[in-house]
Amino acid sequence: MNEQIRAREVRLVGPEGEQVGIVPLERALQLAADVDLDLVEVAPMARPPVCKLMDFGKFKYESALKAREARRNQQQTVIKEMKLRPKIDPHDYETKKGHVVRFLKAGDKVKVTIMFRGREQSRPELGFRLLRRLSEEISELGFVEASPKQDGRNMIMVLAPHRATKAAAAAAVAAGAKPAREPREGDPTDAPAAAPADTTAE
Repeated sequence: MNEQIRAREVRLVGPEGEQVGIVPLERALQLAADVDLDLVEVAPMARPPVCKLMDFGKFKYESALKAREARRNQQQTVIKEMKLRPKIDPHDYETKKGHVVRFLKAGDKVKVTIMFRGREQSRPELGFRLLRRLSEEISELGFVEASPKQDGRNMIMVLAPHRATKAAAAAAVAAGAKPAREPREGDPTDAPAAAPADTTAE
């Protein structure tokens, strides 16, 4: 910017985007000073480099505002994981489903894993039936983003919140609503893809 530019001549662009042409650096600096603007190198790799006349302070301020607004509008997607057994106890199932509902309401995706052991591996229909039941019971909040798929001893399904559910979660955060309570010991936690928390129910 300004005296930091080392090129002998530059391709100059005016403050409104008009093409001035190739001019000596000294001339470009003089034109910038005449209109009380900065000479900013916007394409240093060009030959000659492209420079523009602008109010650099105002440019930085407006860029920071846009970046802050973009971060405010961006909602980071978190993937939670819930592990179930094909013959899960009814009470445990309701507890697990409650966690899934809470995660979806918070705008998070949920990876539901059915874990088969021993002879259970010969009964994959038990897992399909359980996952179908769960997806039907939470259908008002989310949908099946990835259908049930057998993966070794596990069967995996991914649930995602509806757009309206995510919007409500984002609005609650923007309004300063309290986030969902922190899980107590034994509750499921955030599950990075590599090392999900174990929330197995016998």
